[in-house]
Amino acid sequence: MMGEIYADALGGAPVEIEHVDGARAVLEAARWLAPMDGDEAMLRRCAGPTLDIGSGPGRLTVALNRRGVAALGIDITPHAVRLTRRAGGFALLRSVFDELPGSGRWETALLADGNIGIGGHPNVLLRRVRELVRPGGEVIVEVEPPGVASRVERVRLRRGSTVGEWFGWAVVSADDIARVARSSGFALADCWEELGRWFAGLR
Repeated sequence: MMGEIYADALGGAPVEIEHVDGARAVLEAARWLAPMDGDEAMLRRCAGPTLDIGSGPGRLTVALNRRGVAALGIDITPHAVRLTRRAGGFALLRSVFDELPGSGRWETALLADGNIGIGGHPNVLLRRVRELVRPGGEVIVEVEPPGVASRVERVRLRRGSTVGEWFGWAVVSADDIARVARSSGFALADCWEELGRWFAGLR
């Protein structure tokens, strides 16, 4: 059900993110269909084979493919994978925790658009990603700005009276990414802001 609601959001349907306390926020999924301000901060660092984790409709995967960079998107929503392929990118219907091609050989892994939150356990996620990148490879993570409280939440997607299942989602601030990186076996290479978005490079 969650995948169906997310697919509806990509198609322009009004979908909300609902928190356990009842608070709701609009899921602006359509913004992931086209290039966004700040994307270049990630794309220019991807010089070798790149795994785009939680790639959604694939704007970053497609952009890299067009630059001649080998890139693969993975997402758990069939419609998102179809959109990526339709746009000319390569994508698989997989979770980051599934068996994946090129394990241990990816030059770069992307966790864009807050995907450090996948599963609600950033340390578990980063340890898994560490298995996927080659020694000396880099993980580029989009984080929240300094001053935002890092936290783990239970949320679900809602379209009118139709709701998906609850799932865990984490928010990681630029203030905390170095600590999270160290505890997951990474060193923080750098942390920077570009056009209102914050990123960190983990090696």
